[in-house]
Amino acid sequence: MLLEKHPDVDVIIHLASQVAVTTSVIDPQNDFNVNLIGTFNMLEYARGLTKKPVFLFSSTNKVYGALEANKTSEKELRYEFIDSPEGVDESAPLDFHSPYGCSKGGADQYVRDYHRIYGIPTVVFRQSCIYGENQYGVEDQGWLAWFLIAGILGKDVYLYGNGKQVRDVLHVTDLADAFDRAIENIDRVKGEIFNIGGGPKNSVSILELLLFMENKLRISIKPGKREIRAGDQKIFISDNAKISRILGWKPTTDFETGIVQLHSWLLENMETVKRIIS
Repeated sequence: MLLEKHPDVDVIIHLASQVAVTTSVIDPQNDFNVNLIGTFNMLEYARGLTKKPVFLFSSTNKVYGALEANKTSEKELRYEFIDSPEGVDESAPLDFHSPYGCSKGGADQYVRDYHRIYGIPTVVFRQSCIYGENQYGVEDQGWLAWFLIAGILGKDVYLYGNGKQVRDVLHVTDLADAFDRAIENIDRVKGEIFNIGGGPKNSVSILELLLFMENKLRISIKPGKREIRAGDQKIFISDNAKISRILGWKPTTDFETGIVQLHSWLLENMETVKRIIS
């Protein structure tokens, strides 16, 4: 194991996982092994070290399930929260939905408890949709990049449901900034869980993304229609108030700027993109 060669490690940023809800439904055993057992093994490694390293864990908004307690309304192009315009905060009840939600949610709670029981300085980030350069999106993961790639290459695209599903999207540079701040201020945040995403100002539905692509990037897509997939939330927007209050963090890359940057990067690296997603 690589880490065995580094007993003096100061920080572990645990990003490795099985990343797709759809894949977890097809093969829940592998999802369990990778996400829950894999995280447990990493925690046990950290517990065995003399000096406990900072341990940051990449969790997911899927731990909140369908958010049935959050009332929504259906507009022309998107769903909207009725009573929670700033989004979902960390007090929302956990409701693991899909094997992926269960495995990441279980790991999420293990990471938190290893601080309480063993004193490891852990931090959990329940992330919304992360995007940016170097993302080779596919249909099941990295949907922003996937729609751009599919549009550029003329690949088939499908809407699962009506396309009004909403996510708040966060550029990867802003996520990295949050990681840096947590490490630098670990005494203030150890044992904490944070929702982290683009927030209301960077929320977008699938239909709105398609319109943006057509109007701003001159990419026109006519998607096929399929039934909504198990575990898909109508809407998730992260309330970033807690992390903003404690670490002074907020997103700095707005959605439109970030999408244009990602589009330009994909065009510049299209040969690599074709090779990886073929």
